[in-house]
Amino acid sequence: MLIKTIVDLLDANVLCGKELLENEIHSACGSDMMSDVLAYVKEQAVLLTGLVNPQVIRTAMMMDMRCVVFVRGKNPSEDMIELAAENGLVLLSTAERLYVACGKLYAAGLAGDGEQS
Repeated sequence: MLIKTIVDLLDANVLCGKELLENEIHSACGSDMMSDVLAYVKEQAVLLTGLVNPQVIRTAMMMDMRCVVFVRGKNPSEDMIELAAENGLVLLSTAERLYVACGKLYAAGLAGDGEQS
């Protein structure tokens, strides 16, 4: 799934990385616990979270993720946006709740980590 499709499905705002919206995403995970993300995410993915702190960006960088979606209308700080931009991450924000956002992406064909799409 292209990142721009995620933007459309979640009616998301692009906070940084507009030039990367044509990149492909192969899986998704939703979590507010970065330790779970570190333990279970194996593929390049999109991370959906309600947690808004620099650890989210650093975790995404460590896991070679391409996109982070902040749910429930949350927005990261300018420092977080700059860090993400410097490291080639797309940051999105959506008003959707975590459960609904994950469900919409799954229903549109985006697999969870380790699943066949």
